[in-house]
Amino acid sequence: MCNRYRLSARQTAVMQACGYEAFEENPVISIPLEIFPTGKKTPRHGLVIRRSPAGNRPLEPVAMEWGFPTKVASKRDPAIKLDKYVTNARNLASSMWKPSISNPERRCLVPFTHFAEPHPEGGKGDDGKPRQMWFSLPDHPIAFFAGIWRPTERGEAYAFCTTAPNAIVAPWHPKAMPVILHRADLSQWLDGSADDALALVRPYDGKMLEQVATPDNGEA
Repeated sequence: MCNRYRLSARQTAVMQACGYEAFEENPVISIPLEIFPTGKKTPRHGLVIRRSPAGNRPLEPVAMEWGFPTKVASKRDPAIKLDKYVTNARNLASSMWKPSISNPERRCLVPFTHFAEPHPEGGKGDDGKPRQMWFSLPDHPIAFFAGIWRPTERGEAYAFCTTAPNAIVAPWHPKAMPVILHRADLSQWLDGSADDALALVRPYDGKMLEQVATPDNGEA
C-alpha cells in the first residue's frame, strides 16, 4: 500500500505537465513536499487536479485531504467504531469507491514525482523515517496517479486507485501498486465513462526507476 509520496514541483509545472499551458500560479496552494495520509487529529493535504465546474471546465488545482473517511470496528470491542482514512482504492466495485469512479466529476489527477513502498527489510532510511523503496518515471519527472475524490464533513478528500504491481514494483510490494496514467490517457480518465476509466486501471507499462535513497528536493 502506497502511503507516502512526494511532489517536488511547482504548480505551474504540474499544470503544464497535464496540458494546461496558460495556467498562472495565483494564488499559490501550499502543499508539503512529502505527502502522508490524513488523520483525525492531524489533517494532511495533497494537491489534486480536477475539472472546474465553471465555464468550459478548465483544469484546476485543489488541496484536499488524502484519505476517504470511514468507520471500522475496534478489535477490542466491535461495538466501538473507530475513524479510519483510506488512501488507496483497490476494490472499485465497493460502495466506498464506486460512486466516485462512476462519475467523471469525481475523478481527478494526483501529481507526484516519487512514490514509496515500505522496504521489506525494514529499518530506518537516510532521512530517519521508516526505510522505503522509492519509484519514479524517468520519462516524466511529473506523473499522475488515477485519483478520485468526494466531499466530506471536513471538506474534500481524495484517494488514488491501485492495481496489480508490474514487474518493477512486485519484488518490493507484491500486493499492489498505484494506477499511473500515461499522458495520453489523462482526458479519458477525467472525462470518459465508467468503463473508459476502468479500462485504465492496470499495471504501469512504461519505464520506472527505483532507489532506496530519499529523493532530493529539486523541483521538476
